[in-house]
Amino acid sequence: MFKKSSWEHLRIPFSYYLMPVYFFALATLPEVHAFRAVIVWMVLHLFLYPSSNGYNSYFDKDEKSIGGLKNPKKVSLDLYYLSLLFFVIALGLALYLGTAFFWMVLVYGLVSMAYSHPSIRLKKYPYISWLTAGFFQGAFTFWMCIEGLADSPAIWPLPESLWMPATLTSVLLLGSYPLTQIYQHEEDEKRGDQTLSLKLGLSGTFGFSSIWLLLGGLAFAAYFYYTNQPWAIWIFLLAMLPVVLYFSIWFFLAQKNPTTYVSHGMSMWMNKISATALNAFFIYLLWQSPPLLS
Repeated sequence: MFKKSSWEHLRIPFSYYLMPVYFFALATLPEVHAFRAVIVWMVLHLFLYPSSNGYNSYFDKDEKSIGGLKNPKKVSLDLYYLSLLFFVIALGLALYLGTAFFWMVLVYGLVSMAYSHPSIRLKKYPYISWLTAGFFQGAFTFWMCIEGLADSPAIWPLPESLWMPATLTSVLLLGSYPLTQIYQHEEDEKRGDQTLSLKLGLSGTFGFSSIWLLLGGLAFAAYFYYTNQPWAIWIFLLAMLPVVLYFSIWFFLAQKNPTTYVSHGMSMWMNKISATALNAFFIYLLWQSPPLLS
């Protein structure tokens, strides 16, 4: 019914890179309904994120590599309708879990649409788009996961005990977000999108991200110390070691030969390594203090 190219633009495997927020939220709850956990995972990673990917791809009409697609095919109106269909499915499943979760999924979807839609196009504002992506893909998604996972009335506002872990997810995303734009400078500039990475430049992007990733590491260490989990600090640092090594090597190579190493492939490897490290760590954290399943 829908074209193969449209399905490719949904970039469903790309959801893997956003999965750490879900696992972190799962690890912070004392009790979880297993069925709800599965539905929340499906809503986010099989429907909501792919819907956002496809919708933004339709309006961006990228001709060069994008996150999850090295050689994106030309988009058509078919993709627009497929992305909306996935959004409707995400909303339907979310409503099954509760109205609060439904409204949060709706807000996330609308904000993601505003990111690339020509009438608003948050993407062309460097700091607004950076803060928007960091907040909504981080703290807001963490809260959304908690809302969907908790078998209880609407969690409003988010309990103080969860403010810090929610904020931590945004800190990590604020650090990694500019790196996802670093190989798209030419195409972004051609479209008139002043992304944060384009504004910072090559060295500025690496420097900016390194500061935020360092802040993220220190903040996580403080969180685990504060929550009486000092053992988790060392496991977290061990998990982050491959990320730091790759980032350092990539920065060195990019300085020497930007034409070769500031590329889609290098950026995707950064995503793969960091997402794998964080997913593994949060699953380990979940395994150490598993919530009661019902």
